Amino acid sequence: MYDFAVVGVGPAGARFAREAAATGHDVIAFEKGTIGTPLACSGHVSTDIWEYVPDGAVTDLRQNTIYGARFHVGGPQTDPHPFYKREAVSNVIDRVDLDRTLATAARSCGADIREEHTVTNIDERHDRVTLTVSHSGDKETFRARMVAGCDGPVSRVRRQAGLPEPDELLHGVLAFDSTPDTADFVDVHLTAPEFFAWRIPRGEAGVEYGLAAPPNESVSALFDRLTDAYDVETEQFCSGAIPIGPPSRVHTRRVFLIGDAAAQTKPFTGGGILYGMTAADAAVATIDPDDPATLRDYDRAWREELANEIELGHWIRRAYSLPPTVQRAGLRALSGEIAVHMDRPTSLFSRDQLRALVGR
Repeated sequence: MYDFAVVGVGPAGARFAREAAATGHDVIAFEKGTIGTPLACSGHVSTDIWEYVPDGAVTDLRQNTIYGARFHVGGPQTDPHPFYKREAVSNVIDRVDLDRTLATAARSCGADIREEHTVTNIDERHDRVTLTVSHSGDKETFRARMVAGCDGPVSRVRRQAGLPEPDELLHGVLAFDSTPDTADFVDVHLTAPEFFAWRIPRGEAGVEYGLAAPPNESVSALFDRLTDAYDVETEQFCSGAIPIGPPSRVHTRRVFLIGDAAAQTKPFTGGGILYGMTAADAAVATIDPDDPATLRDYDRAWREELANEIELGHWIRRAYSLPPTVQRAGLRALSGEIAVHMDRPTSLFSRDQLRALVGR
């Protein structure tokens, strides 16, 4: 019997598998397809990402360095409101290779990572969980003391465990233009209903265009409007759900959720890579597979780490739906040099940010 079975080997699942195996636990992890595909997530991340990848991975993964963002209340022809830092704000990375790098790191620590293995059922008992796994048309069963559901926004583990759904699921789309662009600012357009659209230069890899909106909107039409405004033809169109708002419970007796499955994401951007890996570390630090009571410790730990950031992120997102005149006035007043961390909304109230505002 394994100590932990991990369902889903994205960043959160791979991080948990790596750290749990490194502490001596017997870990098996299942990915229903090939790790890293299909792509359904932007590769724009804070520089904190490098704390979670092996030494030496920076050179292979980093595609561009970003120093700021131009906010538009409208299309690219509208007057932008720039926000910037003197040091790097974020990096653009090869998103597919990130997943593969993290999975390789998990394997190197002793985790048994199995691709093309689909978990079709989980049967939770008092002292174990039995997983039914499909591979190449065959079915096999595995037993584990606990199961980590890291299988994304539309989580099968979450549904089968009877855990509540996230507050909402946005519909996100992105695609790429292969024309190289080494610019160091991203463009953010407050045009998508209740969210935004973006343009991210990826260095020699080209440019990423994307947006997210509630699923009742015509997301494809909104995306076409964005790329038409930039007069570009894109390829490699990707689509996926973005969970917003963690549910009230993320564990049962022997099943717990991490990452997008638990909606551990930033409400104001939809990004979840760093939040998911932060929660994975909290899980490793608190959960004893022989003691189900420690799952409550995990729930407290990740919420203590992220709850304030998520709550403030909801307030920031509300600004996306303000009248355009109010948005322009606010952006005009606040634009310029900043001292804000892109993953930590609480940094809006830091001393460094106050100094940046006063010093203008």
